[in-house]
Amino acid sequence: MQLARAADRPVPSPRAGSEAPGSATHRVENQPPSLAGFDALACDPALTDALRREGAGEALASLAAVATLVASPEAREHARLADAHPPVLRSHDRYGHRIDEVEYHPSWHWLMGRSVGCGLHGTPWVAEPGSGAHVARAAGFYLMSQLEAGHCCPISMTYAAVPALRQNADLAAAYEPGLRSQTYAFGLAEPSTKAGLLAGMSMTEKQGGSDVRAGSTRAAPVADGTYRLVGHKWFTSAPMNDLFLTLAQAPGGLTCFVLPRVLPDGTRNAIRLERLKDKLGNRSNASAELEYTGATGWRLGEEGRGVAAIIEMVSMTRLDCVLGSAAIVRAALSEAAHHAAHRSAFGSVLAGTALMQNVIADLALESEAATALAMRLAGAVDRGERDFLRLALPASKYLVCKRAPTAVAEALECLGGNGYVEESGMPRLYREAPLNSIWEGSGNVTALDVLRAVTREPDSVEAVLAEVDLAGGSDTWFDRGVRELRTELRSREERRARRLAEMLALCLQGSLLLRHAPEEVSRAFVASRFLPDGPWRTAGTLPAEAHTEALLQRVTPH
Repeated sequence: MQLARAADRPVPSPRAGSEAPGSATHRVENQPPSLAGFDALACDPALTDALRREGAGEALASLAAVATLVASPEAREHARLADAHPPVLRSHDRYGHRIDEVEYHPSWHWLMGRSVGCGLHGTPWVAEPGSGAHVARAAGFYLMSQLEAGHCCPISMTYAAVPALRQNADLAAAYEPGLRSQTYAFGLAEPSTKAGLLAGMSMTEKQGGSDVRAGSTRAAPVADGTYRLVGHKWFTSAPMNDLFLTLAQAPGGLTCFVLPRVLPDGTRNAIRLERLKDKLGNRSNASAELEYTGATGWRLGEEGRGVAAIIEMVSMTRLDCVLGSAAIVRAALSEAAHHAAHRSAFGSVLAGTALMQNVIADLALESEAATALAMRLAGAVDRGERDFLRLALPASKYLVCKRAPTAVAEALECLGGNGYVEESGMPRLYREAPLNSIWEGSGNVTALDVLRAVTREPDSVEAVLAEVDLAGGSDTWFDRGVRELRTELRSREERRARRLAEMLALCLQGSLLLRHAPEEVSRAFVASRFLPDGPWRTAGTLPAEAHTEALLQRVTPH
């Protein structure tokens, strides 16, 4: 199916003299051409440089195909349609039988098929550590997230489920081949009969939220080694996935379980979908309230060690939160820079005016720093840098995901009223922007996780500081910021946990840019983010010495 909406198709100019009376008042002038068809890699040197730096330079050729796909009119139209036609719950069939299925628009399946086919889910886990497979996958996930973020949720959960399942050799052997398969196979069926599988997680309950230890779902052991689960789950995304990791109170305490939607005998598991959430954004992706009415589950890990068993999955989905937020900022930047390059106001092209240059250059710095940091985290996953990830990952999630809504709002404003209209695509990005800051632990939860790592795991502090110190002596403002960070690390007060998380991530970004980005990028970033009044200010207030025109040219789509 070839799709291209009118906004993405070239419109032929009318022949001279062919206009109907009065039609001259409706000539389309001073509007940018469609962004569809741009080169998403050529205007993102932060990504391509990071790929080479993190050991995945050989993947650039295959990622060029993903970038071409993401920018195509057909893909952009599928992204629009998937968002415009949200999933629908079918609790019963026409005869009254309970089926608990979710119906998706065909564009959702188109997007899922492409991301699974590109191996952006469980495929990298078969590669050797240090091969660059996780870095290449992160880049592909970042590109597809720019296209449409909702479908990336089940992709992310499937990616994150594989290392968690490996805690049980039998469960890993049963499910991992399907989770790594590059075949998208939608629909409920016994997992061993399917060409490809998708996984999810189901943890949150009404009374607990992020406090999963407050969960009331109960798991009773059965003689055959399985458990019967009874309880509710308040948020479960992508409920048509094939299996879910969930938490429940077993006799020995909070425990992690694996629940397939379809049991080995081919019958449906006792999992009911009560309703779908009506969400601010992420509309293409179904999020359901579940009831376990005696659902069969297999234990993953020891009884009472549920959080420890599922934490590996949470960590990997946090990585994708950072990648997803970096992608949303990059998508918004592309739209704003493209608009400014083609729109004139008050006799000047917007991109040539000093103030608009300052605004978009500031957004470019935000994007470059987020992308560099996200890809550094992916490199750490690839190389197994667990100490570094323990602290850098929650700190990065805190800052990058917090900054995304502000950056998208500024980019939307660059388009003026056009950006406030659904057809521009900017409202979809704006609705999506807050989500990653909530998923896998909202701001306070993530900041407190940073504080726990600082307090209990000194090796993680040393690993992060060693990374930060690689840029020591290259900039006086940066060095001052690092000294403040070291002071803050000694405080360990709960009320200052957000400040600590912000400073950690900011120093990591500064270190990466000072070492690897062009001087016009690194100097402008440090000068604007490490001044005594801090980074929390409006965009477009870069210092006079910032090379805003060069920054704009670096990121404008073409």
